[in-house]
Amino acid sequence: MKHYVAVDIGASSGRLMYSQLVEGKITLKEVHRFKNGFTNIAGHDRWDIEHLLEEILIGLAKLKQNGITECILGIDTWAVDYCLVDQQGNLLFQPIAYRDERTKTAITDFSKHYSLDRLYTRTGIQLQPFNTLFQLWVEDRALLQQADKLLLIPDYLGFCLTGKMVTEKTNASTTQLLNVHTKTWDEELLELLQLPKSLFAPLVDAGTTLGELKQERFAAYDLPKTIVVNVASHDTASAIIGTPGQSSNWAYLSSGTWSLLGVESSVENISQAAFLANYTNEWGAHNTIRFLKNIMGMWLIQEVAREDHYTHSYAEIAQMASEVPAFQQLVDVNAAAFLNPTSMTQAFKDYCQQTNQKVPQTLAEVAHCIYDNLALCYAYELEQLMKLTQTENKIDALHIVGGGSNNAFLNQLTADIAQIKVIAGPAEATALGNIMMQMINQGEFQSIQEARKALAHSFDYASYLPQALNQDILANYHQFMTTNRN
Repeated sequence: MKHYVAVDIGASSGRLMYSQLVEGKITLKEVHRFKNGFTNIAGHDRWDIEHLLEEILIGLAKLKQNGITECILGIDTWAVDYCLVDQQGNLLFQPIAYRDERTKTAITDFSKHYSLDRLYTRTGIQLQPFNTLFQLWVEDRALLQQADKLLLIPDYLGFCLTGKMVTEKTNASTTQLLNVHTKTWDEELLELLQLPKSLFAPLVDAGTTLGELKQERFAAYDLPKTIVVNVASHDTASAIIGTPGQSSNWAYLSSGTWSLLGVESSVENISQAAFLANYTNEWGAHNTIRFLKNIMGMWLIQEVAREDHYTHSYAEIAQMASEVPAFQQLVDVNAAAFLNPTSMTQAFKDYCQQTNQKVPQTLAEVAHCIYDNLALCYAYELEQLMKLTQTENKIDALHIVGGGSNNAFLNQLTADIAQIKVIAGPAEATALGNIMMQMINQGEFQSIQEARKALAHSFDYASYLPQALNQDILANYHQFMTTNRN
């Protein structure tokens, strides 16, 4: 029986998850968990990439201590950020985090030189100031001249383990540098950025084998023999693979630090309507397209909880929120004010004051304001999604996966406002999608669909049926968004 390990790293934490396929069911167990975050170094918010590599090695050593002598491993992380390495493969500087303010005006500056409409029709990727394209637009030119290769975060970690450089496609698509028509790097954009195509390692499909971990590089650790597989290395791509949708009429909401709402498609949608709605066409495994909208997500609550010094658990915060009046404020949760404020709590108070609304005062009131408006945004974007994909009245279920799927209060609120059946779980969809691609690589499953069938029978899921709710609330939100979106 084979042993599988998912390295799943998010913006605030990472973990190694261990899995096997036992009698047709996928098992999952946490082996090692660690913290992640960025700190300001040399004037920019940066990730400690060596720390992440060290934690992967510590987790693998724990597996060896538990008797696992051989395993298959895949790595997924957040998207868009990158490492620059020289000809010897040495890291030039700690990678800058996407929330760093260096790209604050990048879209506006870039638009003076290149049409944003044309950018969308060539790449299909939504406009976000932190996309790799815009990070490179403002990157230190002297540093770029020293660089031999640009490696996205999971690809850099894979390189550290195996010595092999690749660019996995699902993550590469988020850079806004791949052409949807040629299915490779867009030469026009690279020329505009004054970057050689050789800066990028070869593109590879999710599900291919990267190589064997070079144990001699890590003599201080007692590690199992490890084969590294290129999984869908963008964590959202893995999360969608790990969504147990069984019909052709489901949508997904990957709920974590970010909320990603969308559908799985076989073709991209680069229409003007999709561009204006800021929907993205990220590449998925096995030639699929993740047509989705990026929504601020649980980051809002995570920051409020942090500012409260984690005095209350997320479940306690949700319970407290449920005990105060609902729908007291309307907020655009995707407003720039909430991307990386000094204080998230104060940012919500300031926003409500600036829009002449009742200002939430207590933790419970701020939390309810966040939950209300996340659910309203989900319902609003679900309507937009159905219009853009011409599936009105056809999407019959919304699968909520990721850590946010544990929030029963928000799940029910979403079902009520969107008037759609919500199926919650698995919470570990990203790690499971990572593992499922490894299992496909090893011949355990022949397709994603077959793997999803096993996934559907491997875990229990909670369903939330829509209850009656005054739909004027959503109509008011529509009006508010029309007049206040920035």
